[in-house]
Amino acid sequence: MTRKLLSFLLLAAPLGLGCAGPAKLAERSESKLAQGDLWRSWTLATQALDRAPGNPRAQAAAGAAAAAIAADWQRRIRGLAAVDSLAAAEQVMEFVGFRASAARYTTVQVDPAWEGDERALRQGAARTHYRSGSDDMATKRPKRAYAHLVAAERLVPGYRDAARLADRALEKAVTRVAIVPLSGASGGSLLGRRVAASWRGDLAEHLTAPASRFTRILPIEDVERVLTFSDLGRLNRDDAVRIARKAGAERVIWGTIGPPDSRSGIQFFSDRVAHRIVEKSADGTTTVRWVDVPIDVVARTRTVTVDVEYEVIATRDGATLARQRDTRTLKARVVWTAFTPEGAPDTYSLVSEQARSADPERAKQVEAKWVAVVGEGTTLAQVLDARRSRPPEPGQALARFMAGAAFVLLEELPSTEEMTFGALAGAWKPLREDLVRLDAVDDVELGVTSVTGER
Repeated sequence: MTRKLLSFLLLAAPLGLGCAGPAKLAERSESKLAQGDLWRSWTLATQALDRAPGNPRAQAAAGAAAAAIAADWQRRIRGLAAVDSLAAAEQVMEFVGFRASAARYTTVQVDPAWEGDERALRQGAARTHYRSGSDDMATKRPKRAYAHLVAAERLVPGYRDAARLADRALEKAVTRVAIVPLSGASGGSLLGRRVAASWRGDLAEHLTAPASRFTRILPIEDVERVLTFSDLGRLNRDDAVRIARKAGAERVIWGTIGPPDSRSGIQFFSDRVAHRIVEKSADGTTTVRWVDVPIDVVARTRTVTVDVEYEVIATRDGATLARQRDTRTLKARVVWTAFTPEGAPDTYSLVSEQARSADPERAKQVEAKWVAVVGEGTTLAQVLDARRSRPPEPGQALARFMAGAAFVLLEELPSTEEMTFGALAGAWKPLREDLVRLDAVDDVELGVTSVTGER
């Protein structure tokens, strides 16, 4: 066999398989069905029909697999109904969904007796959920009531007045949360207001269904509107509850910020680094040589550590529903060098390979000194590349530090106040976990009592 013929056959083989694909898939579907692997049989049959919708063998395979799945599903539902009618009704809904999705491939036949059983299971489950929802509403558990009433409507669309009662339950279940300015240890209000606004924005964005169905973060305007001039100072716990009630919130986030601990440092790297120069001669050959060049790099660091504590408080009776204390840290490193590289930044190295081979101990010392100044993982090429770029604005630099940047090429560090805000801005994540945990729990279950009347 010639190489040209072999190449032709290798190219033609996939084309032949592509034409025979639906038939082969249908054959494999039949085999899987005979082995009792119903769902794999169904998948293979539908794949065949996706490729060739009119293929008779694939149509027959899909019909056989669907019929087997339907028979198995009905058998399991009837067995489950004897011990757990609600779970059986949920299986009915999944079976109904399967029949609807299978309609594009085949018709899943069910006998009239099954239709009656199915209808009875759905009606019975809807009746149970409706009764449970009504009882929950009577015992002031609107969140649990909402779940039951929605289930009743889903099982039997239009069941009694389940949809109307579900809307009513949702109205009562919604939990409005106000976030008031945090109190700073120094008594200043600006930082606490900025942190509260930052948390409010992140929580409003990330508290979404299905993790959070009932919690609503109040807009900043609703809180600011009820703040008085005296409230702009340091808010205590009672002030927070009072303000949140005025704003129409059922819960309030109140917290305190401890005094920040700020530590600054400065490091210098002054040494000679290697520059790789590639020269090309007249005959086209290239020569690589390394030239040592002096460089001075200055790094300034600032590490801010601050304690923050928050409470989730029920405004009805002032009960604490969640509380956490955390220590937040943010580190900033700014690097500066007056050195302007000639050529690409990646043509520079702390130590050339020849120098490393000749004096490995000195190479280790240079690299260790570099890491001590610019930080672990920061390369000379990165610093030189940053040197050629335009330094970011101070506000942009803070955002980069908050995102975990190893260094920023600047002359000045962000202030302690700015870094304190940066450290605290990310503290919304544990708060979100607390709010998600509380979202589906009714106030009655939390032991919250009403002192202001019911909605």
